[in-house]
Amino acid sequence: MQVSLRLDSECVRAFHLLLLERLAALAQVEVSVDARPAGSGIPGSAAALFQLETAIHGLPADGLAKRLPLSALAPYRTQPPASPDLVIDLCGDVSLEGTRVWRVTYDGAAGEAALLALILDGRTPISRIEERAATVAEGRLGTEYGGIALASFQDMLARTASLILAAMPPSATNGAARAALPVLPEPAQAVAPPQIPSPAKLGIRAGKALARRIVQKIYHLCYNAPHWKVGWRETKGLDLFDLRAHPATGWQVLPDDGSRFYADPFPILYQGQVTLFVEDYIHRLGRAIISAVPFGPSGPIGRPEPVLDLPYHLSYPFVFERDGEVWMVPESCANRTVDLYRATAFPGGWVKEATLLSDIVASDATLVEHGGRWWLFATVRDGGGAFSDALHLWSAPDFRGPWTPHPKNPVLVDIASARPAGRMVERNGQLLRPVQDCRRSYGAALGIARVAHLDLNCMEQVVETILTPGALWNGRKLHTLNEAGGLEFIDGSAIAPRWKHWKQKRSPLT
Repeated sequence: MQVSLRLDSECVRAFHLLLLERLAALAQVEVSVDARPAGSGIPGSAAALFQLETAIHGLPADGLAKRLPLSALAPYRTQPPASPDLVIDLCGDVSLEGTRVWRVTYDGAAGEAALLALILDGRTPISRIEERAATVAEGRLGTEYGGIALASFQDMLARTASLILAAMPPSATNGAARAALPVLPEPAQAVAPPQIPSPAKLGIRAGKALARRIVQKIYHLCYNAPHWKVGWRETKGLDLFDLRAHPATGWQVLPDDGSRFYADPFPILYQGQVTLFVEDYIHRLGRAIISAVPFGPSGPIGRPEPVLDLPYHLSYPFVFERDGEVWMVPESCANRTVDLYRATAFPGGWVKEATLLSDIVASDATLVEHGGRWWLFATVRDGGGAFSDALHLWSAPDFRGPWTPHPKNPVLVDIASARPAGRMVERNGQLLRPVQDCRRSYGAALGIARVAHLDLNCMEQVVETILTPGALWNGRKLHTLNEAGGLEFIDGSAIAPRWKHWKQKRSPLT
């Protein structure tokens, strides 16, 4: 299969080289480059903004937005065949009769200038691959670095590559067509994307970015950040899957001493006792361990105590009971693994039973048994980009494995609903999935999605509810939901003054 990549010769980037390398690695694919001026690049003033952001935020200089000389494309034929089987058009100016042309757009407009303009306007754009006005694949792109144009730009370029690779025909992928599922567009918006601001306005933006960075540095001197908190309540028979809103009674908060925070709450009812497992992040270490605390109707019985401590960051302690024992799959993307542990002295004594996935940056692995198989949901940082917008699936006959990747990975590209946010539950024959809505920022809101279809052919979901912080949960974020034994838990952000922790450590009354 002959594939021609149309790009602007005046703004070759590391992104283009990555995309070419990944396309060339596909079976039975021969890649060529159609590199001609297109006038679709970003203006010099925006490039200057990138340079300033690199200095202000300490960003690496060799990211996907890095400019490359045209000679970097030398390993690939610079003259495309007269009649390629497929043209991937990144510029929006290809029109060939009798040839398949995929036009890549961002909220309907082609080119990197359009993408950057949308980012500067604060949007999480929908990228579409279109062929003769029909949508081949689409996804809502995102980032964990909102407000930093360069980081956002690079994250969305990386996910554009994921989307293109996912849409490649079966002959190129040695399997089923892998087009990522469409996602619903935003409610009525102007069709035309905004324009990149003038150099003067970009200068103002850069000045504001510098001021924000200074304020952020001062904030970090005064407060431990980020700092999360866990909320809990008795369900009394109605949980958030039933209510689809915060309970009128609000939430109580699991206390911390300010030197650490608790997040990612996972309760389990085992031998008649609810035990809560949490990410226990110690600020002075800059990483987290897994801790646990027994819970009663009146709240925690004591404080969380360490149960799993490894040399790398741990979070999202997905715990479940099976075969009379308790198992845990904590997030360990810092180790590039997804590992299975078994408790030998519950709630502690964890021993590793298996590595389920290796050499992968997978976030918030969530297991569920459905349709006679086990399924593992996780977002994957595919070729760079955001941690939260590309959902991958694996299936297995047993939770111990072996795990087989879904033939259509990524099954979903959507910053608003890809990343898991807790255990999946079945209600009235329907599988419900808590999801993170990270459009505004990482972990900003919690969605409840109904899984309409799940098998080896596809996964389809419909987001039915989005819950945000408010008067009944006053954290600035909301990103995990779990329940066990009539107790329900969520988490979100909090403020932790450093001086308070300092005072606590030195007070003779504590």
